[in-house]
Amino acid sequence: MLIGAVADDITGATDLCLMLSREGLRTVQVMGVPSPDATLPDADAVVIALKSRSIPADDAVAISISAARVLLGQGTQQILFKYCSTFDSTDDGNIGPVAEALMEEMGAEFTIACPSFPAAGRTTYKGHLFVGSQLLSDSPLKDHPLNPMHDSDLVRVLSRQTALPVGLVDINTIWQGADAVRAAFAQQHATGKRILILDTLADADLRTIGAACADMKLVTGGSGIALGLAANFVQAGKVAPRPAMTRMPAPAGRAVILAGSCSVATRGQIAAAQAAGLPTLALDVAALANGRQTAAQVAEWAISQPETTTPVIYSSADPETLQAIQQRMGQHGSGALVEGLLARTAALLRDAGFRRFLIAGGETSGAVVASLGVTMLEIGPEIDPGVPWTRSIGTPNLALALKSGNFGAPDFFLKAWGLLELDPAHV
Repeated sequence: MLIGAVADDITGATDLCLMLSREGLRTVQVMGVPSPDATLPDADAVVIALKSRSIPADDAVAISISAARVLLGQGTQQILFKYCSTFDSTDDGNIGPVAEALMEEMGAEFTIACPSFPAAGRTTYKGHLFVGSQLLSDSPLKDHPLNPMHDSDLVRVLSRQTALPVGLVDINTIWQGADAVRAAFAQQHATGKRILILDTLADADLRTIGAACADMKLVTGGSGIALGLAANFVQAGKVAPRPAMTRMPAPAGRAVILAGSCSVATRGQIAAAQAAGLPTLALDVAALANGRQTAAQVAEWAISQPETTTPVIYSSADPETLQAIQQRMGQHGSGALVEGLLARTAALLRDAGFRRFLIAGGETSGAVVASLGVTMLEIGPEIDPGVPWTRSIGTPNLALALKSGNFGAPDFFLKAWGLLELDPAHV
C-alpha cells in the first residue's frame, strides 16, 4: 500500500478514489473502519470512508485515529487525511482537531492543508478559498445545512480549530516550483508554523505541491492533492500506472436516483431530470415525521414506474424552505429523517431487483450504502469531476454513483447511465 487515506465522508472518499485511480493507482474504497486484523484487497491505495465531518470533534478524532492505525498497520507509506474541497467544518472542528491528532499519532512535526480542487472550481488565493468566482463566504456554501461557511480566510478558519500555529505559502512561491515550496516549508517550520495553507489555482499547482510533499508522513487536503501524491510513486517506479476506465460493466437490473442533498447543483440536476421527463417523487419531511409517507410507499412508487425509465426520489428544498424545516425540527432532525427514509427505500428496491443506484448527497450516500450492505468499492469511469461510477466488491453486486451534493453538471442525472455497459457475467 502506497497511500492510505482517511476520508471524512463517503462521497469525498469516492472523489479521492477517482483521483488516485485516474493517476494510475489501483484504488479500493472501504466503508468504515475495518478491524485491525482485516485482510484488505491488494491495492496501491486504500481509502477508508468515514462519516466524521459533522459529528462531535472528539468522536471524529477517535474514529479517524482508529482508521489511520489500520492503514499504518497494513504498511502504508503515506497517510492522507481527506476533507471537502470547500473546507466545510465548524469552528470547533473537525478538520483542525483530526489533523492535530493524526500529527501526534504519527510523530509528524509539520503538515499542509490543501483543500483546492480547481477542476471543480475550488481554488485558493492569498489563503482565501473561492468557489468558482465567488469567495467561499459569498457562495452557496454560506447556506450549507450542517456547516455553513461564512469565512473564506482558511488561515483564520483553521486557526480557530487548532492550537497549532497555521501559516500560508502563497501562489508566487508555488509557481517557483517544488524546490521553492520545500524551502518555504522549512522556513515556516523554523518560525514555529505547524500547518500550512497552500495557494492553488490550477492542477499544475497541485502537482508542484504534491512533489514537494513526497517525503511527508501526513498530508491533509481535498481530493485534488492526490494528483501530485500519486505521481510521486509513479515517478519513483514504485507502481506501473493503470489506464483509466472509460466504461464500466454493471450488473443487470433497474436503476434509480436518490437525492437527499439541498445544494444548488443537485436542485439543478433534479430540474433537468424533470424537464427530460424522468418520473420524480418529492419527499415531504412533515409526512415522514408523522408516518404519512413511508419507505414502503416510496419504494412501491418507484417499482410501479416503467422499467425503461429511471425514477428520481428527492428531498432537495431551497434554502428558505430548508431553514423553516430546520427551525421546526432542529438542524439535524430533518436530515436524519430523509436519510433514514432513503436508506430504507434503497434496501427495498435492492430486494426488488434494482442494481444501479445514483445517490446525491454525502450524508445520504453514507446512509444508503450502509443500508445496502456494501462494504468495499472498486472505482470505475468518471462521470463529472469528482464523481465516478463504482462497483461493490463482493455481495450485493451493485453499480453505485455517490455524488457530493455540490458536484456535477446540470445533466449529471441524465448522462451518467451512458458509461455503464451490461456485464455478461451477471446478466
